Amino acid sequence: MGVGPRALLYRLGCLWRRREVDVWYDAAYRLPLSGLEFAGVDPRRADFAAWWLRESKAVAPSWWRTPRRVSYADLGRAHTPELLESLARPDTLAGVFGVDPTDVPVDEVMRSVRLATGATVEGARETLRRRVPALNLLGGFHHAGPGSAGGFCPVNDIAVAVAVVRSDGFAGKVAVLDLDAHPPDGVAACLAADPDRWIGSLSGSDWGNVPGVDETLLPEGAGDLAYMDALKALLGRMPRSELVFVIAGGDVLAGDKLGRLGLSLTGVRWRNVTVAAHLEGVASVWLPGGGYGPNSWKALAGAGLALSTGWAQPIPDDYDPLAVRFAGIARGLPSDLLSDTGELTEADLAEALGVRRPRQRLLLGFYSATGVEEALQRFGVLAQLSRLGYSQFRVEFDRAGPGERIRLFGEADGREHLLIETILERRRTNGHPVLYVHWLSLRNPRAQFSARRPRLPGQDVPGLGLAREIGEILGLMALRLGLAGVVYRPAHFHTAFPGRHHFAFVDPARQGRFEALVRDLPEGLSLVEATRLLDEGRVFLNGEPYAWEPDEMAFWLREPPEEPGEVAHERDLSHFTVSSSAAPEPAQAGGKAADR
Repeated sequence: MGVGPRALLYRLGCLWRRREVDVWYDAAYRLPLSGLEFAGVDPRRADFAAWWLRESKAVAPSWWRTPRRVSYADLGRAHTPELLESLARPDTLAGVFGVDPTDVPVDEVMRSVRLATGATVEGARETLRRRVPALNLLGGFHHAGPGSAGGFCPVNDIAVAVAVVRSDGFAGKVAVLDLDAHPPDGVAACLAADPDRWIGSLSGSDWGNVPGVDETLLPEGAGDLAYMDALKALLGRMPRSELVFVIAGGDVLAGDKLGRLGLSLTGVRWRNVTVAAHLEGVASVWLPGGGYGPNSWKALAGAGLALSTGWAQPIPDDYDPLAVRFAGIARGLPSDLLSDTGELTEADLAEALGVRRPRQRLLLGFYSATGVEEALQRFGVLAQLSRLGYSQFRVEFDRAGPGERIRLFGEADGREHLLIETILERRRTNGHPVLYVHWLSLRNPRAQFSARRPRLPGQDVPGLGLAREIGEILGLMALRLGLAGVVYRPAHFHTAFPGRHHFAFVDPARQGRFEALVRDLPEGLSLVEATRLLDEGRVFLNGEPYAWEPDEMAFWLREPPEEPGEVAHERDLSHFTVSSSAAPEPAQAGGKAADR
């Protein structure tokens, strides 16, 4: 729940040598699309990179820049009126980002897009004026053409920035160095009429000839050495330019779901350092482009490190950006703010007069409803829910079965909706006092299920995309209560898989089988598909039909119980296969859903 020794040493190293870089970031860079993470895209990439660059001290406080939304007049310098008008429709943005139209709060999505584009424009102006490199933590929308959008690119921020600085009177050569895993088709189309531009690209996707682009197509799984050789050759062909846009794509990393170039984090770090050194003293704007894997934020943060320190050292493995961020917020939440202050409230008077029925005053004997609401505000949960279209939040406690229930309500479309519900209990697991989560439901009633976002077992409405935040908050609650960990019982594969980095099954043999299952499931299988395979009896363990085993998983906040090799032993003994058809009598998984 904090920062380890390697990260602390890294901070000292970053302080030792820094070069100025303007970093453009806003908390609204996180797209308010609850279905985005469901599609395998982590919307927190910009947040994680920003938090690390701040924590590591690689970027000085005075170097941070706050973006302003680009005007529609400036967007019109690069795009047709028809395209800009279409971006006011949920179905257009849903197609761009691969989500269901009911999941799109148009104004808030366009706020994120316009802020990012505004930062690219202002970054270009500033780097031309001061010759200090600019890093925008959202942008590089290189697939949007003059009249088209797609591929997570609703507009083309690079083309807009070029058009704006040209209108300002800049007449020098512009270069676009596209190091995303996909070709810059939209950039080429938007800049086709610019007489003094060069576009160079390294990609791993064959989209045929892209006119006006010096394109190098690398084979699938090219890896670090082949990539670096091609990069040096491309830099050698790059003409001297007065303004350079660098798309430092994170989708080149091995394991990225949409990129197939197979670079390691080390390779991406050396790519960033090499390009930063080549462009020393040249006005440049760096943009993240694509990046859809769990380490894409490290590629983006690494670009900032390359610009500010010139180093290629790795970001420490023991650094969890969300955990560090939330632990810092928790330290600023005093106990008297979270618990009952003893002051008489309007609700207390209503209960005393019999106007309303008595409510449970404290959750787990400590947290007040007001304290929980304040904590959710500080952690950014309510802000994200507001961007999804909810307001007028209300927290309520009561008893439910074996535990205590907390519910968060919010208003939208003229009525109140249940958004978050969890049932918690203090109990002992393996002799340790823990926070036991009997039930957790994260609900976005404004969204709908569709082919793009099918219903998962146990769901009645789509989720909020806030599972990681709520999981971290539960861990911090357990810490404040002096408990040893958080425990839940996943009823399905899809409720166990997201927690695998922090949680492990209490039974070592069960953990071994789970790790073997994750290892053996076909690569690229979605969470929905994997859960369905298990529920339909199409997964076999050592040749026998396998039914999902609901069992307790724990996130130990103190030293975890020791296990003398049982996990590895069971993992090595377990071999899973998938059949195209179900077993004759598929077993049914039991247990109660722990998360939705």
